Amino acid sequence: MQKKIMILGASALQVPAIKKAKELGYQVILVDYDANAVGFSLADIKLVVSTLDQEEVYRQALIYQPDVVITSTSDGPVRTAAYVNEKLGKQPDLSYKDSLCATIKSCMRDRLRENHLPIPKYYTVSNFDEFLSAVKNLKGCCIIKPADNAGSRGVVLINGSALPSNDQLLKTYEYSKENSRGGIVMVEEYMTGPEVSVEAMTINGETTIVTITDKFITPPPYFVEIAHSEPSMLDEKTKDKICQITKKALKAIGLINAPSHTEIKVTTEGPKIVELAARLGGDFITSKLVPLSTGVDMVGNSVLLATGSTVNLTKTRQNGSAIHFIQGKEGVLKNISVDEAVYSLEGIEEVILYKKTGDVVHSTRSSNDRLGHIITTGKTPDEALACGKKALSYVHISYE
Repeated sequence: MQKKIMILGASALQVPAIKKAKELGYQVILVDYDANAVGFSLADIKLVVSTLDQEEVYRQALIYQPDVVITSTSDGPVRTAAYVNEKLGKQPDLSYKDSLCATIKSCMRDRLRENHLPIPKYYTVSNFDEFLSAVKNLKGCCIIKPADNAGSRGVVLINGSALPSNDQLLKTYEYSKENSRGGIVMVEEYMTGPEVSVEAMTINGETTIVTITDKFITPPPYFVEIAHSEPSMLDEKTKDKICQITKKALKAIGLINAPSHTEIKVTTEGPKIVELAARLGGDFITSKLVPLSTGVDMVGNSVLLATGSTVNLTKTRQNGSAIHFIQGKEGVLKNISVDEAVYSLEGIEEVILYKKTGDVVHSTRSSNDRLGHIITTGKTPDEALACGKKALSYVHISYE
């Protein structure tokens, strides 16, 4: 009898995992709230259901009886997958209780603090009075973020010699809160320094670090990732510390068998954990950059791991890879196009536009505001980044 896999999420970032499951011969049951999600074209069974609706996903799992339930690059569905796998009596890759610590920032911070991991000072607030108190305790130099969202949605910096007015602070609080599914907001110490993400795979509780990714973000007050490159250009001593902290954090969270994506700031006090996720890194980091720089197929291996098959994390490449995201400004697109000459540049791997003429677009306040991406390679990450920067000049954008 053909085995079945239920994959939570059918967006473009989930497609590589869907294809791998099909390649392995699984009947693929796809779940997504968006009936037009691109991955649905590959589904054997299509379920238009929110991946965050745990009870409905469980009800559907009882009907279709998948051998395993997984997600690929989304945080929220990690909880749903853990919940459903537990209810079905399957061996969890992460218990439901631990999945809360891997996806809800307030729970994550509490767990990491209990295990003496290096993290910023933080406050969890549920109303404006608590918010004001937390901001004042951090002397007006802090990051505001929703406790349970991703993609830099609702993330704002407060960083001034004088506190903003109460009206301004209320707007900031409400903006972050409206991006929080549970209404909980985090107020955290503002950390400065280079930021990286650690792409890893945990098998039977033991973690292998595949690579470290350098991250480049927009200037304050919003923190949106606009480029990534691999491998990290930090010094070896710092990278060793980052690897040690990551392994301890994943053990503290309770990860058993799963990929992970851990974000870390290298501060003057040493590396500190921004947050971690019990899933593959998004932004095409693990689906594109990791294979291009290391030869390791983390997406395929994550499906193999979930289905109980043998995983191979042997590196076969030592190259540089990078992604640049195309940014826009407020307005309506009159034209957005790419000069075909861009493909003559050595190192160009992929140029994709997300928007089209007539679309209303915004300056970059979250990952949803990006207009497209360019993926490049080189002998080193410097070369890959330089190629990507040059390629951006071949993108033409005009506004009505």
